[in-house]
Amino acid sequence: MRVAETVHNRIAMLRAERKVSRRELADALGVHYQTIGYLERGEYSPSLHLALRIAAHFEVPVEVIFSTEPFPRIG
Repeated sequence: MRVAETVHNRIAMLRAERKVSRRELADALGVHYQTIGYLERGEYSPSLHLALRIAAHFEVPVEVIFSTEPFPRIG
């Protein structure tokens, strides 16, 4: 039996922390703003290239944003 390949992310948290809208992030990455929403909701897993570009945009290691395990709740 194959386990679903879900990629968890902290994109929404990073955007909120840095006061960046979905559209601003999408424009910076050269993707459609709806793509950011799909990523945040886990409806779409990014390519490795896009994941690395997102990490570079936020200036953090890729594993700070993406994980195969759910991130612990903060607070």
